[in-house]
Amino acid sequence: MDSLTISEVAKQAGINLQTIRYYERQGLLAPSSRTEAGYRIFSSESVWRIRFIKRAQGLGFSLKEIKDLLFLRIDAHTTQADIRKRTQAKIADVEQKIRHLQAIHTSLLRMAQDCSGCGPLKNCPILESLDGKEFV
Repeated sequence: MDSLTISEVAKQAGINLQTIRYYERQGLLAPSSRTEAGYRIFSSESVWRIRFIKRAQGLGFSLKEIKDLLFLRIDAHTTQADIRKRTQAKIADVEQKIRHLQAIHTSLLRMAQDCSGCGPLKNCPILESLDGKEFV
């Protein structure tokens, strides 16, 4: 097994040291062993694991969801159907966020169209809209 320092892991994974420490605290990375001098030592699997975490985050998975995926990966009873089900749930979540962002976009467009960009600030339709009780 490789022995990598925290800085070597950070460099190979393309992240900073604080992120590694954070992932350790969150249980996403196994606690590192230490040398007699007190330096953290990691295996090359830690680099793979961090890259997995970063790719999953890039796809919108939360750290809790990623932790679950990492656990399922080593659980002998996990099937592809289990992973597919979680991915489909994430797709539904992303689709909901897209709908919400589209509604925000529509509201902002309407607000911008309602404003001529001229006149006193007290009559600004954008600010009046934001003062209102309706949202998206």
